[in-house]
Amino acid sequence: MILKSKGNLLEKLVPILLVALIGLAFAVGMLWQKVQNLEGGGTTRIAGTQAGGTQVGNPQVAAQLQQPTKGVTIVDDDPVLGDKNALITIVEFSDYECPFCKRHFDETLPQLVKNYVDTGKVKIVYRDFPLSFHDPMATKEAIAANCAREQGGDKKYFEFHDEIFKRTTSNGNGLNDEKIQTIAKDLGLNTGKFSTCLSNQAQADEVKKDIADGTAAGASGTPTFVIGKTTSNGEVDGDLVVGAQPFAAFQAVIDPMLQ
Repeated sequence: MILKSKGNLLEKLVPILLVALIGLAFAVGMLWQKVQNLEGGGTTRIAGTQAGGTQVGNPQVAAQLQQPTKGVTIVDDDPVLGDKNALITIVEFSDYECPFCKRHFDETLPQLVKNYVDTGKVKIVYRDFPLSFHDPMATKEAIAANCAREQGGDKKYFEFHDEIFKRTTSNGNGLNDEKIQTIAKDLGLNTGKFSTCLSNQAQADEVKKDIADGTAAGASGTPTFVIGKTTSNGEVDGDLVVGAQPFAAFQAVIDPMLQ
């Protein structure tokens, strides 16, 4: 009787155990996919969520994974990296405290500069899109870079831009006011003029204009890029590329425009 009871109990437990194992396997699979997404790429969105991408080496595969939508914006009077008469313009809407923007700076921007900017094919226009949950530091950094430009033009702007991304740890806590002043000193800026510029309302208004133009172009997070042929009126009507995409994703958009 005891053996029979044990057998009946096992018969009842087996289906339950199988269901539990299937559920566990599903949960592990979902967790693994989330990890892969976060490692592959992403976007910091206005709502604060993160969307993953996948790094690939084949431009055709990259194009299949992220089909760009269309976007229209202007270069405004913002800093330009590269030949201002280059055939293609990339307008980048970015946040200095966005970890995915930092990833783009570390991993993809050097390849874009080497292959397209330094060869005179592409120019990059940097426009500010600080997100509210990265403030006040994100906006302060945007203004600081613009103040560096006020003293030394686009060259000094991008020197400051580079130092922010190199030194920040992102997510709104990467730098503080003292570290911003240190960058200014290290780059040889007039610190008195720099400090005065930081409190200039015109600089804050310039950042707000960038945000408005980015929103109108379809940006809902950072980094967001509008890529199209350069026009005489400064308007860029092209493809919208969103997130910390690999170099191959940019190749897939830029190369056909160069043909």
